[in-house]
Amino acid sequence: MKAWQVARDWSIEGMELTDLPEPVPGPGQVAVRIKAASLNYRDLLTIQGNGGVTRLPLIPFSDGAGEVIAIGHGVSRVAVGDRVCPMFFQSWIDGNVSAAARRYALGGTRPGVLQEVMVLDAEGVSRIPAHLSFQEAATLPCAGLTAWRALFEEAKVQPGHTVLVQGTGGVSIFALQFAKLAGASVIVTSSSDAKLERAKALGADHTINYRSVPEWGKAAAEWTGGVDHVVEVGGKDTFAQSLEAVRVGGTILVIGVLSGFSQQVAIPTLFSKNLHVIGLSVGSRRMFEGMAAAIGCNGMKPTIDRAFGFDAVPDALRLMRKGGHFGKIVVEYP
Repeated sequence: MKAWQVARDWSIEGMELTDLPEPVPGPGQVAVRIKAASLNYRDLLTIQGNGGVTRLPLIPFSDGAGEVIAIGHGVSRVAVGDRVCPMFFQSWIDGNVSAAARRYALGGTRPGVLQEVMVLDAEGVSRIPAHLSFQEAATLPCAGLTAWRALFEEAKVQPGHTVLVQGTGGVSIFALQFAKLAGASVIVTSSSDAKLERAKALGADHTINYRSVPEWGKAAAEWTGGVDHVVEVGGKDTFAQSLEAVRVGGTILVIGVLSGFSQQVAIPTLFSKNLHVIGLSVGSRRMFEGMAAAIGCNGMKPTIDRAFGFDAVPDALRLMRKGGHFGKIVVEYP
């Protein structure tokens, strides 16, 4: 089978398309023929050597979808022919987050999905909504689940709440779509008026171009009287504005570091506004199954910007690095 590996060095140029033996499932395992993968910013960081992984070679990417083609002895959760996603955290089935739950992550501490066939523990896969294509389902395990956990497991979004999402990448667009399903009002920020128009088409109630309105946090607070929940994906360059936007008693959901890692925090604002600041990444299989059920019941479709062939994975990563996408970038397998 074909597989992509970060082989020569930690860079996009250090990746190689190679031939590996097709794996066979053992007891309690399943073999999944991967049909599609999707990109996350975390994948780009990992390939560039900033993902906390030190060993080479590494098969990267956490997010994929495919079909079960073989099962090992004792497997009853899934059957041959089932359409499934591998879980981002193979070790987090249910319960609260813990170091143990986060131990086994695809495309990091475990080989990722950029291989045509992968063997996984049967507990580490979950069925996908019937109306989704493999390409659409491949966007769910990281970006989709992170947005779902942020809004419903952590922030407890309710009808009538206001949610601010930063930019138009994968997590932010999922958060927009999920928040609208819940009956919330959504503010979207972007530097592109064209992308803001596309966000309006997905249901955004208010948009702000942060290049023309640098004090976008103040503008969001004026529009809402203070935002209930901010989906914070920017990091260094956006956190101060998130503090400005959020209402007293509101929640900032810290998910991303697109603009950098280090940021001085205005501690007086934290306690004067009585804020809830929650850091989070992805979620459990139980959360994934709740999200999949909601997507299925509502017929929701993930937003895909572009699809690349399996041979063009480096080009997909360069688009991610450029940041010109709206929603998700996916890879289609042969």
